[in-house]
Amino acid sequence: MSKVWFITGSSRGLGRNLAEAVLAHGDRLVATARNPQQLSDLVAQYGEQIRAIALDVTNPEQARNAIASAVAAFGRLDVVVNNAGYGNVASIEEASEEDWRAQVETNLWGVINVTRAALPILRKQRSGHFVQISSIGGRTGSAGLGPYQTSKWAVEGFSEVLSREIMPLGIKVTLVEPGSFRTDWGGTSMSFTEPGEDYRRTLQGHLDYHQQAGNEPGNPAKAAQAIITIVNEEKPPLRLLLGKDAVQIARSVDQAKLAETERWEKLSTSTNFDDHQEGNWTHLGLPDGEV
Repeated sequence: MSKVWFITGSSRGLGRNLAEAVLAHGDRLVATARNPQQLSDLVAQYGEQIRAIALDVTNPEQARNAIASAVAAFGRLDVVVNNAGYGNVASIEEASEEDWRAQVETNLWGVINVTRAALPILRKQRSGHFVQISSIGGRTGSAGLGPYQTSKWAVEGFSEVLSREIMPLGIKVTLVEPGSFRTDWGGTSMSFTEPGEDYRRTLQGHLDYHQQAGNEPGNPAKAAQAIITIVNEEKPPLRLLLGKDAVQIARSVDQAKLAETERWEKLSTSTNFDDHQEGNWTHLGLPDGEV
């Protein structure tokens, strides 16, 4: 049985690659973009298999209307992909307040708006799958990406809470954490604020990345196929890393965090009351012993 997909940010990058792969797979698609005319070639090729809808994800009413249009067109929703997002390079101090707010509005509130708009439909169906396009930057911090990674870390927390709340309703959540992929994310989609001398050394890595965009190791067409594979799994992961670089970074970050936890464990555990009895974590919505 074919699935009905809803993808934000479908006009370029990973969203465009995923849209093409979904349609080639034989599934139906509601593809959204700020300018749906950029999807006209897909509409011409696939006809009734696709609907192209205008959507600014920062507008909650537009998100609700787009979800309603998707259900009116195809009768249901199976996969909601929150892909729309972007990142600019600037130090935390030097990024403008307007840029901070704009990135968080798109990268975080866009996810919240679309997710909340789709939840009543998936809850009524007792089925569905949210695919939240995060980043390896949702696990670690990189100098120069303060607003972007602030929002991605928030998407990770939001989505983990979401998964705890809706898993009993038959709805799945997967955070996709790509490394460096050959899309326009680090090219013309990214603006760059020239750093002051005090920040130049710490931002140099992203300055180099920005200048060499187009040579990333990740293949977005293969990433799209990996996402299609995941949504057809009965028990998909909460987090899916994409790219060898993402796997290497995640392993290094996780090992470093565990080592730091162990190094400071004695001090950390010294802050409990002496007579406190260990309990479980079920009040947090976690299985006993899972943190």
